[in-house]
Amino acid sequence: MLSEQHRSIVRATVPVLQEYGEAITKAFYDELFTAHPELLNMFNLANQRDGGQARSLAASILSYAAHIDHLESLGGMVERIAHKHASLHVLPEQYPIVGKHLLSAIRTVLGAAATDEIIDAWAAAYGQLADIMIGRESDLYAQGETQPGGWSGYKPFRVQRKVQESDAITSFYLVPADGAPLPPFRPGQYLGVKFQAANAEREQIRQYSLSCAPNGEYYRISVKREAAPTDNLMIRPGVASNYLHDHIQVGDTLPVTTPFGDFTIDGAENRPLVLISGGVGITPVLSMLHHAAGQSNTCPIVFIHATLDRANHAFGAEIKALTSDYSQIRSAVLYEKPGQDDVHGEHYDHTGLLTADILKSYIPEDPAEFYYCGSIGFIGAVERILDSLNVPIDRRHTEAFAPDPSFATEIAA
Repeated sequence: MLSEQHRSIVRATVPVLQEYGEAITKAFYDELFTAHPELLNMFNLANQRDGGQARSLAASILSYAAHIDHLESLGGMVERIAHKHASLHVLPEQYPIVGKHLLSAIRTVLGAAATDEIIDAWAAAYGQLADIMIGRESDLYAQGETQPGGWSGYKPFRVQRKVQESDAITSFYLVPADGAPLPPFRPGQYLGVKFQAANAEREQIRQYSLSCAPNGEYYRISVKREAAPTDNLMIRPGVASNYLHDHIQVGDTLPVTTPFGDFTIDGAENRPLVLISGGVGITPVLSMLHHAAGQSNTCPIVFIHATLDRANHAFGAEIKALTSDYSQIRSAVLYEKPGQDDVHGEHYDHTGLLTADILKSYIPEDPAEFYYCGSIGFIGAVERILDSLNVPIDRRHTEAFAPDPSFATEIAA
């Protein structure tokens, strides 16, 4: 049980976490993987190598400590972490393992300053958090398994089609290998996809957003090819995307989870929407656009996409078709550096980066809900623009495609 004395000690450790949190989480991951190398299968090792997951975990722990008296304010963070864990198929029995090594890392970094009282308080705090996460994840697993066509863990899906959308992005149309009914999903959600690249020592799991509307026939994921790894080590970025692009063909199977993710537009379809994407961040936002356009209402929908040039512009024809079919949609495309053959007014509408003036010229008169996705840098730029336009926080909804301390989107199992 988390006593008031425990809470007081956890609150008092907030300055320590601010100073040493990243060092603690790095020590935690080192100890965890040394003792349990099998858990390496569940982590993006490129994010481990560059410190992204350590920073994200540190931010999450700091947020938990700072809100220990008002855990209800952590609802958004808990929900996002629970969905991520479910896509990794995290199990209840893994929580004590993580707790043991987290407490050990606190002792390792803080030394004598980590008194027995501090360790006891954090053991109680971690136990409370673990109970919250296990409960929510159990609910998600049950929902995924008991829905029509649902399943538990990973299920083989066959690649029905493979379509190159741009120089960097390829779509994979997936159908259940056993021919079973396809469960629905919420626009903006993702699939956990498991694979083992050739010559790789370990399996890896990645999350890929569904880029289509729920249709009952197939799931579509659209994967950006990252820079090719320079060797076969799984810690190099680009291993997963290059494997999918180069080796997965029509007829092959991939093990996938049921859809997860809390970055969705549920309930917002009957209000004006502003959907903003940067690069491959278009994938969940495109799913939202398809879904919202098909609803029986006339609320305005603005779709703004920013990319480098036409060679990197995915789904251009698809967006034009939607804009033509649905009069409530207004779209705009920005090319940061248009190519020599890129035609203004035909392929794109604005040159350069998204600005407050450009966005303001498209925003509907009535209050709108803003959904935006992209890299961490892109998300930060959009946030600053929305600040300048005085868009209320409660009308902003976002997800970054990376471990990010600003959003505390990840925590270890």
